[in-house]
Amino acid sequence: MRMIVTPIRVASLLAGEERLPVNVHLIDRPEGRILVDTGLTELHPAVDDMDPQLSPLTEHEEVDLGTITAVVNTHLHFDHCGGNHLFAGRPVYVQRRELDDALTKDDYTIREWVDAPGMTYVPVDGEFQLLPGVRLLPAPGHTPGSQIVVIETGDGPIVIAGDTAVWFGQLDDPQTEGQRLIRALDPQQVWLSHADEPWTPRSGR
Repeated sequence: MRMIVTPIRVASLLAGEERLPVNVHLIDRPEGRILVDTGLTELHPAVDDMDPQLSPLTEHEEVDLGTITAVVNTHLHFDHCGGNHLFAGRPVYVQRRELDDALTKDDYTIREWVDAPGMTYVPVDGEFQLLPGVRLLPAPGHTPGSQIVVIETGDGPIVIAGDTAVWFGQLDDPQTEGQRLIRALDPQQVWLSHADEPWTPRSGR
């Protein structure tokens, strides 16, 4: 069976003494191919202390970037929007609150990566139906404007969560509004940006 969600590891970052993967996620649907987050494509002095090791989207020959019909940013921290410029002219869906914060708040992100030439952001206010069976839901917590992607399947929803949870324990014992929302959806799988495998209800038991 063809995967509905394909993780693509585009970088790793040093967080304390632990090196975390940075994954973006490709959704294949008959109605279109959606890329959730875009990772990093270059280095920047602002994040030198995290020692980024890059494997950017442009180096993944198995992913034809020309076939991506739309992009979703779960939020606009630097490790989620550093490849947005590759999709100039295509719709990039982000919660309006998140876009406003990224463009106006100092030390929020690497602003030139958000405000790259030719970007076509589609600001979303709350829940939004992206494709049949694919919707965006606001999930505050990691940032006030964070969102998740919910894919409906016959076996229960699959969620792409960005950093709404950074590690599995935050879904085992949800604390934020966004984490509680994910658990309330009763998902079969939850893909996180900084984990190579999905969280499942059994993984925390």
